[in-house]
Amino acid sequence: MRIGVITFPGSLDDRDAQRAVRLAGGEPVALWHGDHDLAGVDALVLPGGFSYGDYLRAGAIASLSPIMREVVAAANSGMPVLGICNGFQMLTEAHLLPGGLIRNEVGTFVCKDQKLRVENTSTAWTNGFEQGQEITIPLKNGEGGYIADEETLARLEGEGLVAFRYLGKNPNGSLRDIAGITNARGNVVGLMPHPEHATEPGFGPDTPTAMRSGVDGLTMFTSALQGVLAG
Repeated sequence: MRIGVITFPGSLDDRDAQRAVRLAGGEPVALWHGDHDLAGVDALVLPGGFSYGDYLRAGAIASLSPIMREVVAAANSGMPVLGICNGFQMLTEAHLLPGGLIRNEVGTFVCKDQKLRVENTSTAWTNGFEQGQEITIPLKNGEGGYIADEETLARLEGEGLVAFRYLGKNPNGSLRDIAGITNARGNVVGLMPHPEHATEPGFGPDTPTAMRSGVDGLTMFTSALQGVLAG
């Protein structure tokens, strides 16, 4: 299975996402923001970073990149699309996911290993988890506070479209402790924490078993592979 990872000017975690795809058993395909060709991939990842320097709003300019026309079309056709951190911001700016992301409530950049609860296991990227499973993956953002109007929040909650929720202290002021959401179809998922940084022993979060041994993020990538192969 081929998973495309799009590099934008200012992307920081594209290589990490490619490595995560490889560790999950897929073939990572490097894509460029200025292209219109998705190279026949089966799924897409919009990685973290500071695309275009986060000018205007984080993800705003990147959402207008040439390749995003293809991303929107692919998402609307049912292709699995994952937006991580800056990629989540792009998905909201492109209106593939509702709401938006604003400056952290604490007013500073936050970098920590973050506990999450998996709220929806029926998406293309979460089907390998158990409902209510608690996981730990790294979080690093300056504009990670999820916001939406009350009607949208009620719809997200009522339709089960919250994919991940922060546990413990809310790190960035996200409404309803929302860490990630999905579209109604379940093929598009966006989240602020970084699953690609918790995919390989020795490089992930600490666990009770050993330091840097956490690999909870790998399940997101294996979920997508298994889902496409099963389809």
